[in-house]
Amino acid sequence: MKFTVYILRGAIICCLLSLLLILPACKKEAAKTPPLTKVQAVNVLQTTVPIKADFVGQTYGYKDIPIRARVDGFLTGIHFQEGTFVRQGQLLYTIDPEPFKALEAEAMSGVAQAQTMLAKAESDLNRIRPLAEINAVSQSDLDAAVAQFGAAQASLDAANANLKYARINLGYTSIYSPITGVIGKTEAKTGEYVGRPPNPVVLNTVSIIDTILVQFSITESDYLWIARKAIDAQAQDSLTRNDVRDRVAEQEKIHLILSDGSVFASPGRFDFVNRQVDPTTGTLLVQASFPNPEKLLRPGQFARVQIVVEVVENGLVIPQRSVRELQGLYQVYVVNDTSAIEVRPVKLAAKVGSMFLVMSGLTPKDRIVFEGLNLVRPGQKVNPQMVEVPAELMKF
Repeated sequence: MKFTVYILRGAIICCLLSLLLILPACKKEAAKTPPLTKVQAVNVLQTTVPIKADFVGQTYGYKDIPIRARVDGFLTGIHFQEGTFVRQGQLLYTIDPEPFKALEAEAMSGVAQAQTMLAKAESDLNRIRPLAEINAVSQSDLDAAVAQFGAAQASLDAANANLKYARINLGYTSIYSPITGVIGKTEAKTGEYVGRPPNPVVLNTVSIIDTILVQFSITESDYLWIARKAIDAQAQDSLTRNDVRDRVAEQEKIHLILSDGSVFASPGRFDFVNRQVDPTTGTLLVQASFPNPEKLLRPGQFARVQIVVEVVENGLVIPQRSVRELQGLYQVYVVNDTSAIEVRPVKLAAKVGSMFLVMSGLTPKDRIVFEGLNLVRPGQKVNPQMVEVPAELMKF
């Protein structure tokens, strides 16, 4: 019995010694400071920032000339290949000319008849006039002969006009290209009756595409904002005349963003702004022209028109991913001098690519959290890892 008691007493003593050894080790573990959270941070960038506005536009040829059937009849020939370039004066279509040749022959007959009547009236007048001078015939006979001669002359003029009209209509049976350009899909086939609704009247369209026109609409408020920015830029006393000229020239450049996201190589220029705002839509029509030497652009394309409306010197920009929005208010996490997180409200001006232009709330010396916004909280100490803003985000 005593032996069992000694064994239990020894086990208890061993357990107490183990606890005494483990507790200090646990205290040492608890006393260790946890590592600081690593976050990626970037410096607020200060640079020249172009403010751009985008509008949706549609392309047109420099000239889009519809090819019309000016007389009606059966289409007898198509003398071009659809979608190719045609020359000015090239034969495109022919309409059955036989009915118009018959009308021409009828008009020629009318001219011949009028010429005969004029010759007879002239002969009668030449015979009666000497007789009237010797009172061999009455004055009324002379007056009738003069009137007959005048009527015959008028009849001949009318007959010649009818002949000319018939020949014009006969000429319309051959349709030629009015300009050199690319021709589209034909709206009528050989054998089809054309030139009278509901049959095709516009047979095709020829377009000059060496220069492409782009028409787009801007709202009245956008127009006022752009116009005021242009006026303010020219009114600044600190700008020299050359500065104003260069800035206005830069802002007049227009870039075209194609449907695949690429930027068209040649910048455009303003052609005109319509004289009035459309009262039904509240928008203003604007047209710009773009050189198209490689014929890449075609009429009917939709594209985004991008205009530089303002250039901000020494603007502060930050990545969009560094900004948090809460009920219309914008905030960023600033890493202060003690590497603690501060919540800083900011006022943003505009989006420029993947960046925000900052109006107030930050300075060029500030560091802001770039990645890991969900890992930090106000007042938290962090281990900031400074990184460069990726180049693709800096494409304004």
